[in-house]
Amino acid sequence: MHPVSLVPADTPALLADTARLAGEIWREYFPGIISPEQVEYMVDKFQSLPAMKEQIRSQGYTYYQIRRGEEALGYTGVCPEADGLFLSKLYLKKEYRGKGYATKAFRELTALCRKKGYRFIRLTCNKGNTHSLEVYRHWGFVQTDAVETDIGGGFVMDDYVMTYALD
Repeated sequence: MHPVSLVPADTPALLADTARLAGEIWREYFPGIISPEQVEYMVDKFQSLPAMKEQIRSQGYTYYQIRRGEEALGYTGVCPEADGLFLSKLYLKKEYRGKGYATKAFRELTALCRKKGYRFIRLTCNKGNTHSLEVYRHWGFVQTDAVETDIGGGFVMDDYVMTYALD
């Protein structure tokens, strides 16, 4: 069995594949947490290929495919902050959830953060996404805030801010 690795989506083909993967995962996972209309809006605004290219260009994002060998299990998107890292996205395809792959990807991410000298990893998670919130708490994240963000189109993100301290 191949170990889980984070492969930078640093070519046009890999980034396009990551955006396709994002749309697939979001359309499967988020209905029931947010409306189908908000899913489509958020895929277009934050997870599409043009959105990812703009995030890389203007905000310093890096996208990685979460892989086992050549197989893409999911993806993650991160952005550096002062002294830390914003974990914007960490999603797996349905068939890979609950099998430890997210934990392995998170360990890879924390190793990258420690190499860069970061002190924390911060993320936001929808308040209704109870499973992911449980996973983040299990990993050692603590809730540090709650925010409602108007993202346009008549939609709001209602999130907890979670922070993981790197030792």
